[in-house]
Amino acid sequence: MIPESIQHYLQRHQVRFERYAHARAISGQELAATLHVSGWRVAKSVIVKADRRLWIAVVPAAGAVDLEQLGRAIGASHVRLATEAEFRDAFPECEVGAEPPFGELYGFPVAVDERLGMNERVLFRAGSHEEALEMRFQDFATLEWPVVASFLRDAPPAPPPLAIWEIEARVGP
Repeated sequence: MIPESIQHYLQRHQVRFERYAHARAISGQELAATLHVSGWRVAKSVIVKADRRLWIAVVPAAGAVDLEQLGRAIGASHVRLATEAEFRDAFPECEVGAEPPFGELYGFPVAVDERLGMNERVLFRAGSHEEALEMRFQDFATLEWPVVASFLRDAPPAPPPLAIWEIEARVGP
């Protein structure tokens, strides 16, 4: 279940989104497979500690964060993956591992890999391993004003974005 705080946040900012209930999926790639979409269209939130501050790095589920490149993008000299203990309490209504990319709601800056912007619509984990939400990438970018840069590790070129009819056929109306 998507926490009410996330739903209210999106509604308050008049962001249209679709909800998709699905079989339990822990990883971003499992979510993509469950929803029959490309892992390049599913965004995963990676919580990192950059210098002394927590950030949400948002990358395609098919990729992994290059911490050195991320550090350069956000102007941090030391970046590492945050421990669960460092961020667990910051997302009180969310299942661990299902942190949403809404830094404005939780008080964290956000960086997003530019490859996600190649998609018109993006699927996000939003606090639950059994429900996801989908929104226009542009709505997400306008809502969060993230740092947008290239920081995927050893990433092959992303496939071209799907036509809207292909997306609807895979996910449903």
